[in-house]
Amino acid sequence: MCTVTLIKKPNKGFILTSNRDEIINRETLAPKSYRDNDHKLIYPKDMLAGGTWIGMSDNNSMVCLLNGGNDRHISKPPYRLSRGVVVKDLLRAGNLLERLRSFDYQGVEPFTVIAAQWKGEHEFYELVWDGVQSNITSLDASTYIWSSATLYDQNAKKTRELWFNNFLKQKDTSPEKILEFHKIAGQGNKKIGLQIDRGFLKTRSVTQIVKTSQELSMRYEDLTDTNSLVTYCSLKDVSPEVISK
Repeated sequence: MCTVTLIKKPNKGFILTSNRDEIINRETLAPKSYRDNDHKLIYPKDMLAGGTWIGMSDNNSMVCLLNGGNDRHISKPPYRLSRGVVVKDLLRAGNLLERLRSFDYQGVEPFTVIAAQWKGEHEFYELVWDGVQSNITSLDASTYIWSSATLYDQNAKKTRELWFNNFLKQKDTSPEKILEFHKIAGQGNKKIGLQIDRGFLKTRSVTQIVKTSQELSMRYEDLTDTNSLVTYCSLKDVSPEVISK
């Protein structure tokens, strides 16, 4: 939930990749297909709250969430609604922008959402909820990186942006190279590298959504498994394929 990159590709494609930093004993189910209000959703499930931080749907949409808004906040539970439930609600939306605007975020802990919908034109949005008000921005640039405000201060964010910009200069932004960046950037720096290890809190998984003109697919790698289990899902073939690396 804590590091996200977005790279738009030719022919209305894109690659969104998310590193989830989470406490070490929080259980997660690998992604699979769920039927929800006549919509097909694919997402990994957080077992504690039943929600998710990333998913895609047959509504021609994709949603990814990071904890925190623009600035670090003090958590004040209990909250009315889990942030992961918000993601599932947005994935069901026929009109994503309208739902981003109309959803009642009161009583939800601050978060940032990166979302896209393609019904004709491709539309990309960032929504930041700071606990008081929400702000929606259209994402018009071709490349982005986000780091969760709950874990990374402004200096850390700038360092990570520098790593990302240096990566982009290599000109190879294939899904494989982006995954490599998400695994090795800042290697050795366990506090702000893209794979962190702060003892009780670690990078638990890497999830990548790839859209091409033919397919929308998800690749999920469980970094906590000694075999680095990888699960593939596609909206063409929703039967998960599990591979042990």
